[in-house]
Amino acid sequence: MPRSTGNVRLKAARVAAGFNSQQDLADALTRHAKGMGIRGLSIGVRQVRRWESDTPPWPQPDCQRVLVQLLGQSMETLGFTPPWGSEGSQQAGHSRRTLVTGGAATLGLAVLPGRAGGAPQPDTAGTDFQAVTRSHRRLYWSVRPTQLHPAVVAHATLGCALLPETRDSTRRIVAAALAETYLLASRIEFFDLREPSRANETLLLALQAAGEADAPLLGSAIIAHMAFVPGWVADRDGALERMTAARTYARRALASAEFLAWLDAVEAECETRCGNTRTALNLIGHAEDVLAAGNGHSSPEWMDWFSPARLAAFKGNTQMIAGHFPQARESLHHALTSMTPAEDKQRSVVYGDLAAVEAASGNPELACSYAGQALDQLAITWYATGMDRVREVRRTLVPHQHERCVRDLDDRLYDWATTLNALSR
Repeated sequence: MPRSTGNVRLKAARVAAGFNSQQDLADALTRHAKGMGIRGLSIGVRQVRRWESDTPPWPQPDCQRVLVQLLGQSMETLGFTPPWGSEGSQQAGHSRRTLVTGGAATLGLAVLPGRAGGAPQPDTAGTDFQAVTRSHRRLYWSVRPTQLHPAVVAHATLGCALLPETRDSTRRIVAAALAETYLLASRIEFFDLREPSRANETLLLALQAAGEADAPLLGSAIIAHMAFVPGWVADRDGALERMTAARTYARRALASAEFLAWLDAVEAECETRCGNTRTALNLIGHAEDVLAAGNGHSSPEWMDWFSPARLAAFKGNTQMIAGHFPQARESLHHALTSMTPAEDKQRSVVYGDLAAVEAASGNPELACSYAGQALDQLAITWYATGMDRVREVRRTLVPHQHERCVRDLDDRLYDWATTLNALSR
């Protein structure tokens, strides 16, 4: 069998630039990043080795900037292929490399070759593609996750096909909408389908599309969502590293007070998961101050997952885990009364937390009542996170499992409809 030659284009560019080894290039890229003002970017020889392999992954946006400036050639000239295909720089029909190894295959995305010599899409293609992205975003709050997710993934596939056929502002619109679409798919995977590894791969796709659109605020939102993945398994270092990156990207744009408060809330939730409730409550207090002060910048339309009511819900959950039950009750009730109908999906989580507060306070009847209200909401708008809260409460009620209220809760929790819904979504 013929011996693999790897990415000969990058190898040739490296040698031509005077870097005889992969280690030399890695060191030069790290130094050059600092000179460009890109803080915290460290490129190792292992990364360069992957770039010079047969299937080099599409580099992160900051790495792209440094590679292009240091070596003086475009990404495709250096042997990299974006997930949306090249624009004729390689022969049509050549197998396309995925954006993240395995990620596109997991999502069922076929990375299509560019239409060499084909006519570009009209200017309306960007707004038309964006309109469907907006519709999917609104549908998330009412449509079953298992029904919506395939449509969102199919829409992302279309975006990958459209991108090489668009130019200038239309290309940026498509890229930004593609990043939003991937972000929505990842939110479904993480919060609704409970597939964190898959969500992380999809978030990488989202980040690279945001880089193509040069949308730092969207990039910040994507990286902050990435922090949830290590945060949920108490990997504090991993979560904080991502939050540092998210805040860095936010500084490159006109971030609203609401967006900055949300970053505090995300970090607070990760700290709570890591057992640092005091740090988390300090972060939430800072978020409240940021919201109260404001800064005159408006939030992007795609940021539909946060509000003062959601912050109160974050706060109540952390207070409950910290054992501050009276304060948690107050915060959670405030969240319920402040939520709009558009936020109904989140109500099951708040009811679940109220149930947990009452269970921990020795009030099983009231705990079961709130858990029942959570199930009522889940029957209308399914949310895996809300069901998790109810199940956690039921586990804490084991000492009271022979009481009538707990048996009634079990009848609700394990009736035909609830069981089928939980297993089919």
